[in-house]
Amino acid sequence: MGKPPPSATKLRDLAKVTSEKIGSSKFHKPRSKARISSEFVKPMEDPDRRNRVPLAAMVSSCVRRWFQDTLKEAKAGDFGMQVLVGQMYYSGYGVPRDVNKGRIWITRASKARASVWRVSNKHPGYNASDSDSDELKGDSK
Repeated sequence: MGKPPPSATKLRDLAKVTSEKIGSSKFHKPRSKARISSEFVKPMEDPDRRNRVPLAAMVSSCVRRWFQDTLKEAKAGDFGMQVLVGQMYYSGYGVPRDVNKGRIWITRASKARASVWRVSNKHPGYNASDSDSDELKGDSK
């Protein structure tokens, strides 16, 4: 037969010696807090980060470009884009708010589809849907 299992006392002694050896490492060195904080500061000093464009400026630029592209398509006769330009003028999205110009573009689009007046004062990109027609039915009751 084999050896009997070690006694609980021997196991405790072995665990104690092992934990003392692990805890008293010669190379254990506490990290200084100054070094940790400098690691967080270092990326901010990176010259590539200083040249970044703020998110708000980037979004504003994209919105202006979206308006310009939409205006170009609307002038070419795309009725959906005419509605979108009207909505953008009404809300001031990507362009200074101008209700009169918004009304002009919505009028152009309404020549093809009269229902565009329902979405004229909605936010840009909003299209008439079945839920809008349900609301109109509910209003007439």
